[in-house]
Amino acid sequence: MMKTDENPPPPLASRILHMDSDCVIVNKLPGESTEGTPAGGNMADLPAGLAGLFPQAAPVAVHRIDVPVTGCALFALTKNALSFLSTAFAAPPEASAVEKRYWAIAEKPGRAATVAASGELVHWIDFDSAKNKSFAHGRPGWNRKKAVLRYSLAGEGKNYLFFEVELVTGRHHQIRAQFAAAGLHIKGDLKYGAKRSEKAGGIRLHARSLSIPSPCGTGRISRIAPPPVMDNLWAAFPAPFAEPVHKS
Repeated sequence: MMKTDENPPPPLASRILHMDSDCVIVNKLPGESTEGTPAGGNMADLPAGLAGLFPQAAPVAVHRIDVPVTGCALFALTKNALSFLSTAFAAPPEASAVEKRYWAIAEKPGRAATVAASGELVHWIDFDSAKNKSFAHGRPGWNRKKAVLRYSLAGEGKNYLFFEVELVTGRHHQIRAQFAAAGLHIKGDLKYGAKRSEKAGGIRLHARSLSIPSPCGTGRISRIAPPPVMDNLWAAFPAPFAEPVHKS
């Protein structure tokens, strides 16, 4: 059962979206880390928490999901699966067999600003480790990596815009940095220009679906995650999210 304003957060075991001998997909909560912490981690560290559910395995995150972001987080349970899935995620966009789609709720820009109903954002991103922040630029440069995403405007309310986002590349804080460069600020994301934080923590960015090739060669694994912390704003998201369909 998803969390509402009155209920406690759902336990980890109830948030498993897929599980087999090779990998597990978890519906991540805001505040959970996917990358592990020193000295064995803690219960906010998903690899450590998963290790308690899979004592014979050593769960390792295949891709990075920012701590304040929710949704589909993939972990490999074997070395062979980690190698296979890491290779899949590292493939260039034109050859990628991985599909990552997000929901984002952004603050409405000023009256003079206009947002196209759909489009593609292309930037070159560099990362400042001292600030733990990425910066999106309009042209290539030293230590910059190309970043591409596609978006569609699913709807709008009085104060917010609702977006569906396809992440074509996978850069550090990519959606957050590219949206900020385009004059859009994800609700609650103070680091990237939002007006105020979220009362319950986290930001309004949700890894809605993930579709990957199966490490054991039995086709594809495709999962959709409901927002794990449900409230009126997420419930107001105007369009149901389609099942991910890989285009070969």
